[in-house]
Parts: sequence; C-alpha cells; structure tokens
Amino acid sequence: MEHGYIKVAALSPKIKVADPKYNGEVIIQQAKEAALQGACVMVFPELCITGYSCGDLFWQELLLQEAKDELYVIADQTALLQALIFVGLPLEYMGKLYNTAAVLHRGKVLGIVPKTFLPNYAEFYEARHFSRGMAQTVPVTLREGVEVPMGTNQLFVCENMPALRIAAEICEDLWSPNPPSIGHALAGANLIVNLSASDEVTGKDRYRRGLVTGQSARLVCGYIYANASDGESTQDVVYSGHSLIAENGVLLEESQRFTNGVIYSEIDVDKLTGERRRMSTFEAADAANYTTAAFSLERVRTTLSRFVDPAPFVPGQKADRDRRCEEILAIQAMGLKKRLEHTGCRCAVVGISGGLDSTLALLVTVRAFDMLHIAREQILAVTMPGFGTTDRTYENAVHLIQKLGADLREISICDAVHVHFQDIRQDPHMHDVTYENSQARERTQILMDIANMHDGMVIGTGDMSELALGWATYNGDHMSMYGVNASVPKTLVRHLVRYFADTCGDQGLSEVLLDVLDTPVSPELLPPKEGRISQKTEDIVGPYELHDFFLYYILRFGFAPGKVFRLAEIAFGDIYENETILKWLQVFYRRFFSQQFKRSCLPDGPKVGSVAVSPRGDLRMPSDASARIWMDEIKKLMDA
Repeated sequence: MEHGYIKVAALSPKIKVADPKYNGEVIIQQAKEAALQGACVMVFPELCITGYSCGDLFWQELLLQEAKDELYVIADQTALLQALIFVGLPLEYMGKLYNTAAVLHRGKVLGIVPKTFLPNYAEFYEARHFSRGMAQTVPVTLREGVEVPMGTNQLFVCENMPALRIAAEICEDLWSPNPPSIGHALAGANLIVNLSASDEVTGKDRYRRGLVTGQSARLVCGYIYANASDGESTQDVVYSGHSLIAENGVLLEESQRFTNGVIYSEIDVDKLTGERRRMSTFEAADAANYTTAAFSLERVRTTLSRFVDPAPFVPGQKADRDRRCEEILAIQAMGLKKRLEHTGCRCAVVGISGGLDSTLALLVTVRAFDMLHIAREQILAVTMPGFGTTDRTYENAVHLIQKLGADLREISICDAVHVHFQDIRQDPHMHDVTYENSQARERTQILMDIANMHDGMVIGTGDMSELALGWATYNGDHMSMYGVNASVPKTLVRHLVRYFADTCGDQGLSEVLLDVLDTPVSPELLPPKEGRISQKTEDIVGPYELHDFFLYYILRFGFAPGKVFRLAEIAFGDIYENETILKWLQVFYRRFFSQQFKRSCLPDGPKVGSVAVSPRGDLRMPSDASARIWMDEIKKLMDA
C-alpha cells in the first residue's frame, strides 16, 4: 500500500458445474495462494460458486441453498486473509432470483451486488432465470440474524487507505450502452471489478480487451475483469478464462486464453486520484444514493511486478515507434507550417551545430517547407563555429545542410565574441559562465539579425529536457520565434533522428544522421581537448535518460520524490546505483525549481505529447516557488 499501490488478482478456477462444495474448495485454495502472493483485492468469475452454465438447474432449491451455505464456508475459510474477495453466486430475494457478486472480508459478507443487464439472445438466456438487479440497496437475510445490503449502488472503502474506493459490475453490465461502472466512478469508485462469464468466439478477445481498457480510460480507474474458464459446460459454447487487469487505458496484465489460473498486477491508486484531480471534465456526482461499506487492509509495502518503462517518452515496439515518430514529426511540421502561413513568412533561419537538437529542428523545417511547396533554398541554415567547435560537429553540420538542400551560411563568432570580451572586460582565458553564455548570445543575435534581413523566422532548436533543467542561455539559445522542439524530450529526439535516418532513403544523409547520433551531447562552448569535445552535458547535469524519467513522472502524475525514486530503482536498477539515482534526482529538482524563470517566457512551440512545459498551457508555475519540501524528502531518502 506504500506509495498508493494495491496488489490485485483476477482468478479463474477450474470448477464443476452445479457443485458448490467442490467449487468452494477450489475458490478457497486459490484465494489462499493469491494471499501468499500479496493480493489484497481478489475477483472470481460470475456465478463461480455454482458455475455460470447451470441453465434450468438454477431453479433447483437444493442448488441455491448449497450455494448460499458454501458462501459462508468460503467466508469462514478466508477470514484470516488480508483481502477483499468478490465471488459470484445466484441469490433469491423476495421470490426472485438474482445473479450476484458477494463481497467478503475477514469472514463477513459486506454486501451483495446484483447484475443489472441480463443478456437474452443467442446462447445466453439469463432473463429466463434471473431478474434485473435493483440500484438502491435492500436488506437481504443470508442466514438467521444476518442481514446484508444488496444493490448495485455500493462502494467499498478502505479505512486505512481512504483513496481506495471499489465497486462492482457483472459481465454484460460492461457491454451495455450505460454500464453501472459509470455511476460508480462518478460516485467516487476508482477500482471497478467485473465478475464475468464471457464465452469465446473468433475475434471476441480483441473486443473484450478494448472494452476493458477503454472503460478504465474513460472512467480514469483500475479495472479487474475475471472471466470464467474451461470448468464451465461446453454444451454449446466454450469459456476461455480470458481475464484482464487495466489501469486508465493501459493493459497491465492479461491471461492466456483457454487456461485456468490467476493474473496479478498493482493498481496505482494515487495516480488515479491525481489524474481525476487535474481533469476538469471528471465531475464527481452526488454519492448520497450509494451505500458505503468499510474494510481495512494491513499496511505493507507492495512488491511491484508491473513493468516500469525506463524511457516513458519513447514507444516500446518498433512498429509503434515508427508510427509515433512519424506522427510527432508531422505535428512539429504542421505547427511550423501554420506559423509560416499566418505570418506570410517564406524564409526560415536555423542555427546548425551538428548536434541532435539543431538536426531535428532542420529536419522539421524541411518538412514544413515541403508541405508549403517552398524551395528548401529559402531555409538559411547557419553554422557558427566558436571556441569549442570540433571538426566532427562542424563537418556534420555542413554535410547535413548540403544533403537537405538548404542554403548554407557559415559565420564564425570568434572575432565578434573577442570584441565583446574587450567591451565587458572579460578575460578570454577565464572559462566561466560569461565566457560560455557570450557565445550563445552572439549566435542568437546573428540568427535574429539574418532573419530581419530576409524577412525570415528564427526556428528554435532547444528541447524539453533542456528547458526542464534550465540548460539554456537566457536570451541565447533559449530564444527564438518558434520552437519546434519545445515539447520533445532528449530521449525522444534521438529516436526521431534515428527514424529519419532509417527512412530517408538517402545513404549519404543517413550516414550523417547516424554520426550525429553517435556524437556526445555538448554545447561546445569550451575549447576542445586534442580536437575532441571537452564539455559533455551529461557529465555536468546528469544522464538525460534519468532526467526524462524524472520529468515524466513528476509533471505527468505529480509524484513525490520517494515514489519517483522507487520507480527509478526498478527501471534503472541494473544500470545505476541508488546513490547515483538520488544524486541526479536532487539535481533535477534543484534546477527545475530554480530555472522556471526561463520557461516563463518561452517562445511558442507545438505540444506533441502528454507532458509539456509551456507557461501558457501545461506548466503554470511561479518562478520563485520554494523547493524545500521536495528537497527535504530527497534528503530523507539519502539519509535512509
């Protein structure tokens, strides 16, 4: 439960149709095994105590009574488990039969949730046996002296983790036009469980997967879908045990079809709470018509089995990566195209260093010009060698410009910067921040003035990672007339350039791009050593793969340092020591807070993903905010 994680399980036991005693035994066994794995919420399939496929046997009093008796056997035998358990059974109330989910906790039945929508087509004739469930709860006597509430409008709330609020629906409920889970979520439920007996036909698994993941996204919730398996009757249909666990549109775990067993994952309750908090369109409804039942769980550190992507900005699968790269390049180019059209500008000015960011900016500019049918010669690509420029980056810059057909301009900044040093009385042998920033500002002045001469527009090259860290010279490379890379993190820049290299169809251009990718990231503002880059950015501010990871979880979900560190441990445990991760996490927070003033006056630029730092959109943060509470937590982590 630490950091908001709760371990959950979807279980599909191999039952026997119409044998509640046998089924109860396998349910108890699976529940105990799941508890040993740390599962705190367990969901079994629809009508699992009797079997879903009993047909007209549901009218047999003996079957109904033994199912009710077995429910209490299951409750008694799982009383010591630290879990909330959902099991399905048929239950009679006021002369009507209902398809229900019983909610068990520490030997007690907390509530009964009936199914709302009953299929009555093809192979399913539930309306023949069951009645539609009531919304408002009614008292149901399960045994002498024991009454429990039955109704769909029920929330099960964890006392020692109040953010965890659980509700249930049953199979067809999800497939209906107006699933009960919509009302549950609006009433505060952030974990929906579904007890299901969905048969298998060709292609249905894809539809089922889409339903579960889509509903979890629409409701910003966790969703546990436990499906009946091959213990059910195969008289007319087959049940595959296809169970799923999803969270806010992401499929966390999925069982293999045509098997029995259990799947586990962890639901991040804090993340779901944070997502709803920031969504103005998620309007909570009045929960006054809901009955609430409390349960408690032992506070333990949940072991995480869910995958933590070390590169959250980069798509994992190659096919998806190629599609996403193409999409991002299109967004960047469309943004620039619109700005050029609106201003009537037919000339762009781009400073080309031979590094990754300026390379991507030039590639995007070329795309925009091609879309506007403007000759590439109207792109003024300016390389400006300075005190730190190496032969490798200079040659890559020149070859890149030539291969893309832009207008190459070469302007050395050395003489102009030396004059500037004399004007401000800067010792040229003092390689301090003034020495570095003077070069960056001189380059920006050149670009701006060339743009004025040609009625052009200066295209910004800086990426989102640099903006997050404030790794930009104020009013130097920090400034432009349109920043095409403003919301592209460094780790994604690499993949976009790689994608272009793989798909451009020009061997010479591809070789240049691959060499750019192989070049260390550097501002090249300090003199080279033996002709090689002496100033490597990641040696100074830290690895960009770590900073992009931090950036994603801090801005996208608002996670605290302790949770970010925990996830980083999992994602990078085989690459970095914990002390190294904490060191750079501290650097990230320090720079992120202290450098907001640079982000507060950013040029326009297109948003390409779910995280951005524009002061007009995603990050409206005061420039003088204190970082104390975040730095205090990091210090505690370091001292632990």
